[in-house]
Amino acid sequence: MSGPAQPGAPLVLVMATANPDKASEIREILGGEGGVRLVPRPADVPDVEETGDTLEVNARLKAAALSAATGMPAVADDTGLEVDALGGGPGVRSSRYAGEDVTYADNVAKLLAELAALPGRGGVRRARFRTVALVRFPDGREIWREGMVAGTITETPRGEGGFGYDPVFVPDEGDGRTFAELRREEKHAISHRARALRALADALRSEGVGT
Repeated sequence: MSGPAQPGAPLVLVMATANPDKASEIREILGGEGGVRLVPRPADVPDVEETGDTLEVNARLKAAALSAATGMPAVADDTGLEVDALGGGPGVRSSRYAGEDVTYADNVAKLLAELAALPGRGGVRRARFRTVALVRFPDGREIWREGMVAGTITETPRGEGGFGYDPVFVPDEGDGRTFAELRREEKHAISHRARALRALADALRSEGVGT
């Protein structure tokens, strides 16, 4: 598809992510927006290397690869955790912070160890999650939006929900619980990914696609 959807027809987007946790959140958030229908990433499409130095570039790489492989418009996002005391790190390398092919727990453990080693305690745990969500069309057009939520990093993980760094991130707009302690609908009300995806849906509607 290279042009706007026909009036009344949903915009069909293929999801670029190979991460099942992220795909689940995208379905729950963007799939609930009127005028958008999501289809899963084809299993035979190889992983896309995230070689960009910004979230926007990585989202574009993933969406462009899936759009080219399927001939459909594709939606991708890239997310980074930016910790003030680490100079904005891990940032664009958040998913690979502890190395390639690591677990969520490996990344969390490295983050907590680095923060624990810092001198002093005042302000060292301020952080934010940032997400760029992007749709790429087969004709090369793209629309993207960003979402952000500020918070603090805990000293130990808390909660069983969410994924990634959710067990150690307490959003400022919450009640002191980590993202992993919030119910899914509570997290989606304020999260970086939800904000980026909802802004993206609004932008698609304003461009006359997915309406």
